[in-house]
Amino acid sequence: MDVSDLRREYRKSRLERESLRTDPLDQFEQWFSQAREAEAPEPNAMCLATAGADQQPSARTVLLKYFDREGFVFFTNMESEKARQLSENPRAALHFYWQTLERQVIIRGDARPVTRKEALAYFVKRPRGSQLGAWVSEQSRIVSSRSMLEMKLEEMKRRFADGKIPLPSFWGGFRVVPREVEFWQGRENRLHDRFLFARCESGWSIERLAP
Repeated sequence: MDVSDLRREYRKSRLERESLRTDPLDQFEQWFSQAREAEAPEPNAMCLATAGADQQPSARTVLLKYFDREGFVFFTNMESEKARQLSENPRAALHFYWQTLERQVIIRGDARPVTRKEALAYFVKRPRGSQLGAWVSEQSRIVSSRSMLEMKLEEMKRRFADGKIPLPSFWGGFRVVPREVEFWQGRENRLHDRFLFARCESGWSIERLAP
């Protein structure tokens, strides 16, 4: 199938050096807020790219749950493929694509496990069904059928019917601490605006990249 004729021009906005914040986290917060205001679908959806000791890259979409001055946090089963790869090689990349605004953000950094306290603080906020799902799924492992998952879900419902659902010992999260953050704004004729923030001794350097 030839899809080479699928194309569109990007004309919604521009990005100038003078308009950038001096800290990429401040710039990200501004763009994230604008994505929410524009009602971009799932603005916190991000592609997480990892590679383990075998150097085989993997990518999947996960949900950003919060970000702070230290980095970008997501949660997962700590026995999953992504967690295994990050234990072998903490280097990770995150990619946000907000088509509504014709924008991308690419983050490269090191993933560090969040504390047990942080994981618990988020876990108790999850819907009960999501809490049960954390107990049910041995993430990334082969399962014989969908019915096996549903049977285990019913088992967990009975097990925790009378009280709160505890945080599983195998469930936690990671904070990706950025070393580089790129902001990409689509422009006409594929001459996109791209700016790269990179950590340096004085804080962050900012450079324009060719599109």
